[in-house]
Amino acid sequence: MTSPVDTPASPAPQRVVVITGMSGAGRRTTAHAMEDLGWYVVDNLPPAMLSELVSETSVNGVDRLAVVLDVRTRGMFENLDAALRQLHSRGVEPQMVYLEASDEAIVKRQESSRRPLPLQHGGHLLDAIARERRMLSGVRAAADLVIDTTSITTRQLAQRIDSAFAEVNDQLTIQLMTFGFKRGVPIDADLVFDVRFLPNPYWVPELRPKTGLSPDVSSYVLAQSGAREFIDRVDELLAGMEPGYLREGKKQVTVAIGCTGGKHRSTAIAEELARRLRSRGRPVAVLHRDLGRE
Repeated sequence: MTSPVDTPASPAPQRVVVITGMSGAGRRTTAHAMEDLGWYVVDNLPPAMLSELVSETSVNGVDRLAVVLDVRTRGMFENLDAALRQLHSRGVEPQMVYLEASDEAIVKRQESSRRPLPLQHGGHLLDAIARERRMLSGVRAAADLVIDTTSITTRQLAQRIDSAFAEVNDQLTIQLMTFGFKRGVPIDADLVFDVRFLPNPYWVPELRPKTGLSPDVSSYVLAQSGAREFIDRVDELLAGMEPGYLREGKKQVTVAIGCTGGKHRSTAIAEELARRLRSRGRPVAVLHRDLGRE
């Protein structure tokens, strides 16, 4: 009688992430962050070569591939569409990360780098930005994850990439972002909540210089009528939406919580919501966008 032979486990399917977006919005920083997480990164690949690259790396055992694509012409767009269709037909479902930034932010970054934009061709910088933004509008609409880098540092961008791609997880990864309405609503948020209905610790002299990370401020905010009920409702909402997000292939949701300046109420609420989610083993990252800028 022969002994049974163990069947080798099938290798995990290759994960593919496409990184694209506006010039000057942080594609290189994102690529470096992916490399730091152990992904195999290919920068500035012509879109027509995407399908061939996925095949080649898969055969050679690369299980996590990140590709920076620069799509600046109609022909490149057509090649990207064709490459994505080829991957879909083979059962490969790439995630697309789109890097966004305001015109003002891109201008400042380009001035410091002293390099012209790809579409500038000797003309005005703002005209080149507008052309690129129009050209990329369809790609942005199809992206799985849009990150606006206007008001965040390179370190904060790396943290967002880390929270999205550090581990394979069957759960929805939740990115909690606090912000101040006076500095604008994050354009890359999937859900936006306003906690200005709570009394503002700013008007309590001993709490004014502190932040929502302080136990004193946190206790004050959470003791207000409606604060814990708000956290309960957001927690329930995320739990109810998670199956649908995962069914649609969305692995990360960005939840923005705002108050006037992003210093007291939103910070305290987000930290408590994160604590509650983590206590149940939920993958959560917290970014305080405007803390320290007030």
